Amino acid sequence: MSRSPVLFLTIAIVGAFLVLATRLSTPGESAEQFQQRIVLAEKDLTPPAPELDEAQEALERELVELGENFDGVAGIAVTEVETMATMAHDGDTPFPQQSVSKLWVTMTALDLVDNGALDLEEPVTLRAEDLTVFYQPTRNLVRSRGSFSTDYGDLMSRAITQSDNTANDRLLRRVGGPQAVEAFMRRNGIAGVQFGTDERTKQSQIAGLKWRQSYSIENAFYEARDRVPEKDRRRAFNAYLADPMDGAKAAAMSKALARLARGDLLSEKSTQLMLSIMEETKSGPRRLKGGVPDGWSIAHKTGTGQYFDGVQSGYNDVGILTAPDGSQYALVVFIGRTRASYAARMAMMQEVTRSVVRYHEGQLGRTTA
Repeated sequence: MSRSPVLFLTIAIVGAFLVLATRLSTPGESAEQFQQRIVLAEKDLTPPAPELDEAQEALERELVELGENFDGVAGIAVTEVETMATMAHDGDTPFPQQSVSKLWVTMTALDLVDNGALDLEEPVTLRAEDLTVFYQPTRNLVRSRGSFSTDYGDLMSRAITQSDNTANDRLLRRVGGPQAVEAFMRRNGIAGVQFGTDERTKQSQIAGLKWRQSYSIENAFYEARDRVPEKDRRRAFNAYLADPMDGAKAAAMSKALARLARGDLLSEKSTQLMLSIMEETKSGPRRLKGGVPDGWSIAHKTGTGQYFDGVQSGYNDVGILTAPDGSQYALVVFIGRTRASYAARMAMMQEVTRSVVRYHEGQLGRTTA
């Protein structure tokens, strides 16, 4: 009996889905296969959050007050890791992540490690064509030696702890580029957060430029940016703030970090490595970390954007705060635009941390009473 074209098409589609399912469950696939996984749909896999109790509502009111009294546009969120209860001020508005987005590159790399598609000891050599823009300590090594050889584990550490743009962008290329990072996020049901693109492309676009490799040398980027007509630069700057390519909602970000801490996104080994690297972050010691009391710890990542006409496009800190008893909280402060002093920004961030500490200590008091 002959088969109709419709039946042949149905069989082909079913076969394709079976192949896809096999690919998604095979830990030993090649890096190329891993990076080419197809994402069929975006699903929010965040565990359901409970209704806020009286103490959590009080904490949320504190966060709202901090946000409303701040001289700038800010999104603030706190997620209790154990319960996934989330308290927020302006938690559903996308804010620019800036270097906070480096977290997603590293998580994508560790996902490759978990699937046998990347060895962190794999060697890599950075050359002049790999250099990017703004903060990149590896640039001095490349410039003085002609090249710098290391491994991807080291680049991962440099990207997070030093916020090295060159280390991050080279790691990004190894994992498969922005599309691979977005695919990791969608596979894991991370909604309300988008990665965007590499640092050289993003920072050029914000400045009204198109990236040229010559911008990586000395002050060439700054000089090129200064030559952009003011109206063009203003248009690019405001367009980024209105619809950031790396936009993330504060509440979505805090829930994603909580899922990281819970071990929902990576293997246990990779989760611990990720958090240990974040604990070594050198930038922003007076942001969220400045409010951490003795006996507590925080694993965090900062992000700082460009200035234009006295306004900064992104001044951020996100992290996982751990209490002496092991309880954990995901903290997010995104400042979209502000003219406030650095002291005022850091004071607000520190007070977010202190509010969570007071909340936790209040919970302990109620438990032992």
